[in-house]
Amino acid sequence: MTPQKIFITRLIPDAGLDLVKKHFPALEVWTHDLPPPREQLLEKVRGVDGLLCLLTERIDAELMDAIGPQVKVISSMSVGVDHVDLAEATRRRIPIGNTPGVLTDATADQTFALLLAAARRLVEGVDYIRAGKWVTWHPSLLLGADLTGSTLGIIGFGRIGQAAAKRAQGFDMRVIYYDPAAQPAYGAQPVDLDTLLRDSDFVSIHVPLTNETRHLVNAGFLSKMKPNAVLVNTARGGVLDQSALYDALKAKRIFAAALDVTDPEPLPMDSPLLELENCVIVPHLGSASRRTRSQMSLLAAQNLIAGLKGERLLHCANPEVYG
Repeated sequence: MTPQKIFITRLIPDAGLDLVKKHFPALEVWTHDLPPPREQLLEKVRGVDGLLCLLTERIDAELMDAIGPQVKVISSMSVGVDHVDLAEATRRRIPIGNTPGVLTDATADQTFALLLAAARRLVEGVDYIRAGKWVTWHPSLLLGADLTGSTLGIIGFGRIGQAAAKRAQGFDMRVIYYDPAAQPAYGAQPVDLDTLLRDSDFVSIHVPLTNETRHLVNAGFLSKMKPNAVLVNTARGGVLDQSALYDALKAKRIFAAALDVTDPEPLPMDSPLLELENCVIVPHLGSASRRTRSQMSLLAAQNLIAGLKGERLLHCANPEVYG
């Protein structure tokens, strides 16, 4: 029997990579730090039976054409699949694997890390010391916002949104959320979007990137927030209109923002957001704990192996391919 041909678009943690090697030793891995350039990616995937990719690869009709009709599975080491043309994959009966659940806690932790960093101006404090400005203690130095007793508004109340609400209980925060499809949990109360923006001291975004949610956070959205409010985005960069955010932060129409994700990624060094002291930006670290990334790689590998064996994926982003 001819060995199945597999391509993995980056070095993934050993837990997943070793599992794939155990079942399918004849695989190829892109070992460079940067993603494969598009032309090389189109060449590398030609004729593969299975592809394990990251969110940095655009999985569209062109790439599926390059792979060929023999492909059995495309497994993404990510929860979000906005980098995949799901409709096209479904039309071709290609199951798309993803990795939900395993990064819920890590991303909720990151949400609160960013929320605290922006509220208490931690990055500004570090920069203040490194610039040699710390000469004495002062009662009005870098005053920030309080979490205890404040209101947290969560937009998108799925696994991660609910995990954020659970953590908010430890800070005695009132939690409200906007998500018509979700049920209350952890004492959070459902409200409409305008009410959430009007009442929240902190607004945290947890929605997938879709046509409906692209630039959900725009000038109109930001104008409805409190002037002392903090915005946190650990979802996808495209959910946020970065020009509108820059204008709101520059004019101090909101207090601060903290972004784990941007559009594009990486954020260009000439982005005006990088000029602002009240904007904390980190390089998409929501799932960046050793255990979480290891679990993600393992689940991505399990999805890949299941697809290559003709079995149903553990997590499939387009389950309609199974009829």
